Amino acid sequence: MTIDKTRLPARRGALPAFTPVPRACNRHDGWTADRQRGFIEALADTGSVKAAAHAVNMTPEGAYQLRRHPRAASFRKAWEAALALGVQRLEDVAMERALHGTEVPVYSYGKLIGSRVVYNDRLLMFILRNRAPTRFTADGRAAARRLSLNDPAHAAELSRLKRKWEKEWDEARAAQAARDEAEGIDELEEMLARRHETYLAQMSPHTRALYDAFIAAQEEDSAARNTLNGRWRESEGEEEDG
Repeated sequence: MTIDKTRLPARRGALPAFTPVPRACNRHDGWTADRQRGFIEALADTGSVKAAAHAVNMTPEGAYQLRRHPRAASFRKAWEAALALGVQRLEDVAMERALHGTEVPVYSYGKLIGSRVVYNDRLLMFILRNRAPTRFTADGRAAARRLSLNDPAHAAELSRLKRKWEKEWDEARAAQAARDEAEGIDELEEMLARRHETYLAQMSPHTRALYDAFIAAQEEDSAARNTLNGRWRESEGEEEDG
């Protein structure tokens, strides 16, 4: 990737102040104090060293080299603080996706026909177990039960509420899946109907007349079969009565 060092450095943020790493040669396209501050701010926003370095038009290799500088103690502390903020932001993004789902395209015969929302229940449970470990544990049981040995009624109520929440969650996901399937079938039927209309429109008048005659003959045959079947049922009924 080519780094454009003519661009301005990233705007400073609200992170705690730190002492920039001193440079032997203050080049305008090097790790200036402004670029170091911009890198720390971008690191707090993205949680990615590579993305933060590119945000200030530098390379991640240069960032790590700067971090190893003998006089980079303050810079390293700011780096760790920014990285912690970046991870927190990534957790927020993951929670948003877990709650509201991710929109994915729906294709049919290689063509885009719409989109649907996909939910990741495993991602949601992972976040809940890490953000609320006293309520959600890896084995699915309420950790509060172990924290309230002297109040078994409270622990039992927590377990009951958890089972109720899981049931409601499963029912909601099943209902959403059914709606998505029904919408997909409706969209497919509409697409097939449009293609059939296009197919008929492309016929010559002679071919269309033959096609209409064929459809009419099919309908007549179907009506005739229905009539014969009805007469056969009537005759069977008369024989049984006799």
